[in-house]
Amino acid sequence: MKLGVYVGTFNPPHNGHLKVVRYLLENEYVDKVLILPTPAYWDKTNLVELKHRINMLKFYEEEKIVIDTIHNNYPYTYQVLESIKKDYPKDSLYLIIGSDNLIHFNKWKNIDKILTYKIIVMNRGTGDLNSYIEPLGEEHFIVINDFPYIDISSTEIRLGKEENMNREVLNYIKKNNLYQ
Repeated sequence: MKLGVYVGTFNPPHNGHLKVVRYLLENEYVDKVLILPTPAYWDKTNLVELKHRINMLKFYEEEKIVIDTIHNNYPYTYQVLESIKKDYPKDSLYLIIGSDNLIHFNKWKNIDKILTYKIIVMNRGTGDLNSYIEPLGEEHFIVINDFPYIDISSTEIRLGKEENMNREVLNYIKKNNLYQ
């Protein structure tokens, strides 16, 4: 099975995240996706508690979309992937990233270990990605250029832009007074 691994803060999760996952499933890039919210991220502050982000993501869970609550405590992506591979030894892992992450990808911890897996790059309109991919080896990457890019971010959601929110997630945010 081709298992997609979608790691992020999801602070909060929004419809753009879900559209990425559904696109990859519908177009058979992967057979199943683990969405893995991280407790912290090197360049992000003011994250709501992990339990709240997991609870919000649970509204997206279905047969082929699994919210991973087991592999959340690793500080580095290569550790997450190694741990998941131990639990899914027969599956091929595909790390899902946005092209904005590709710009600094060569600085990720133990990149050589990450490159033992396939990397799906969702092109978010950042232009030509070859200059980032070629030095790392094109064979490691699957670049998705035809995804209908959605110009929405979790930052905009936190600032009150609600039209790209799942209604249940939005109600959860209001009920728990998150992002005030």
